[in-house]
Amino acid sequence: MNKSIEFNTSEFHKGKLYDAYHFFGAHVVSHQERKGVYFRLWAPHAQRVSLVGSFNYWNDTANPMEKITDSGIWECFFENIGTGEVYKYKIFTPEGGILFKADPYGFFSEVRPQNSSIVFDLNHYTWKDKNWINQRNNRNSLCQPMNIYEIHAGSWKRKEDNNFLNYRELAEELVPYLKKMNFNYLEIMPLMEHPFDGSWGYQTTGYYSITSRYGNPEDLMYLIDRCHQESIGVILDWVPGHFCRDDHGLMNFDGTELYGKIDHPNWGTKKFDFSKSEVKNFLISNALFYFAKYHIDGIRVDGVTSILQLNFGMDGNPLRNINNGYEDLDGIDFLKELNQAVFKKYPFAIMAAEESTDWPLVTYPTHDGGLGFNYKWNMGWMNDTLSYIKNDPLFRKYFHDKITFSLVYAFSENFILPFSHDEVVHGKKSLIAKSQGSYEDQFKTLKLLSMYQMTHPGKKLSFMGNEWAPFIEWKYDDALEWFLLEYPMHAKHRKFIEDINSLYMNEKALWYIDNSWDGFEWIDSDNRNQSIFSYIRRDRQDFVIIILNFTPIVYDKFRMGVPEEGQYDVVLNSDSELYVGIGMTNQQNIQSEAIEKNGRENSILIRLPGLTGLIIKKTKNK
Repeated sequence: MNKSIEFNTSEFHKGKLYDAYHFFGAHVVSHQERKGVYFRLWAPHAQRVSLVGSFNYWNDTANPMEKITDSGIWECFFENIGTGEVYKYKIFTPEGGILFKADPYGFFSEVRPQNSSIVFDLNHYTWKDKNWINQRNNRNSLCQPMNIYEIHAGSWKRKEDNNFLNYRELAEELVPYLKKMNFNYLEIMPLMEHPFDGSWGYQTTGYYSITSRYGNPEDLMYLIDRCHQESIGVILDWVPGHFCRDDHGLMNFDGTELYGKIDHPNWGTKKFDFSKSEVKNFLISNALFYFAKYHIDGIRVDGVTSILQLNFGMDGNPLRNINNGYEDLDGIDFLKELNQAVFKKYPFAIMAAEESTDWPLVTYPTHDGGLGFNYKWNMGWMNDTLSYIKNDPLFRKYFHDKITFSLVYAFSENFILPFSHDEVVHGKKSLIAKSQGSYEDQFKTLKLLSMYQMTHPGKKLSFMGNEWAPFIEWKYDDALEWFLLEYPMHAKHRKFIEDINSLYMNEKALWYIDNSWDGFEWIDSDNRNQSIFSYIRRDRQDFVIIILNFTPIVYDKFRMGVPEEGQYDVVLNSDSELYVGIGMTNQQNIQSEAIEKNGRENSILIRLPGLTGLIIKKTKNK
């Protein structure tokens, strides 16, 4: 047997074979001086397994697989075939049933609605991202800017006939756009194979199989490679909590619930059985697979709350663990082991948890009692912020705490601040449509919202299209409304996002200290009656001042305390005529005065337009 397919089966059954994808699935190899494909499968309850495919005319008697261990690992070698062959496993169940299953470790699949696996050799792509790889290995992302652009690959853009762009076509258009707009990370909604477009990829059948909707594995490698060549990191969205119930997938795999445990009634899926070492091995190896084979820089783990809780989304009699609690102890152990395994091999990795409760210590190391992630989506900040924006501007003073409350817990975890796809679907409205007021006021409010996000402690994420303010919700089955950029207000809004992204990326005070009070200081958090917030962002040597006016009231002479005497400039004004066409230019050469304000000895006098944010920087000493 070729050494590349030999392995220690006991390590697999202990759940410690973290490169299981090297040994399971379909591998193009040389075997006893013969070339072909070696197939290996875990199906412990199967009575028999046959390899069927295009190469043997789907004849289930031609290539029976050999059971090589008592624990149910099956294998066979098929000579003189290679990449491109279509196959499935025919499984004979203990009850006499027959199942045709796609390969759980298969690297490629047919385009839906077909669902067989396809042999693909992942080892021939020539990577050109050596400089990026060398740099990222020494990078601490916590002390770096992180401005993430989230996309759904099937609806960012489409061809004139409404067909998908493939991964390579996407690379040629998307990567220059990310550079132009000053995003330094791309996050892609799930690309693992899934049967239903409307699931957006969150109901997976092929965990190791990149969806064939947009091309083959080397095409995706090209997209990631192009991102890296332009210093853009890539984060993949990943769904290890549950899988969909389609017959060809993991459901009832060998006639038993081999991979699954309990139902997810809200999603119509099956929760993984995290008590099984082989299942944990399957998932942890899957995460490591994308770092190793696709050079990804991070993973956003979807649905962490559903992994942590036994009764997530359930009604009726609650399940309890052995301690009579409601936590899924096996799920918790899985998440800890996952993060330990990833960071041991890839210490630069971004491991971001989409966790929607106040579960403690999500981004703390496992040796300190944490789950081991290094980032958590700040869902509380997102919900409170969007709730605040929906109110009539003149009544926002009654909801002032929606903004200030986030600083009570802002440094309890390492947060990412998301305005994601989930906030612009299912009747929630687009971001700009959430606010009240005139057409112009809605654009002003959205700019103000963006400035608040970009200057609040935490890394940043924005969903595709938010940058030019569409009024309709995102549609997964159509391209974004790029034609809106022909209209001045939408084009000017995108220009504002381009500029504030650039300022964020280049202003160290806005990102260097994101996880402690050393990087943030209120100037005035209590100006409820005017709905004005002012604060300072700092690095070790420098600072910027932010002031946000969430009402349409204009203040021609607004006095604000500053930390030091000297001369100040407004470096970004969301109401500038450059972005709105009816605003004012930035204010320059503002000299501080020895007039006490906000508990500070020095203050400045500025003009503060309505529904406007200003970023102010000291330029000279007195």
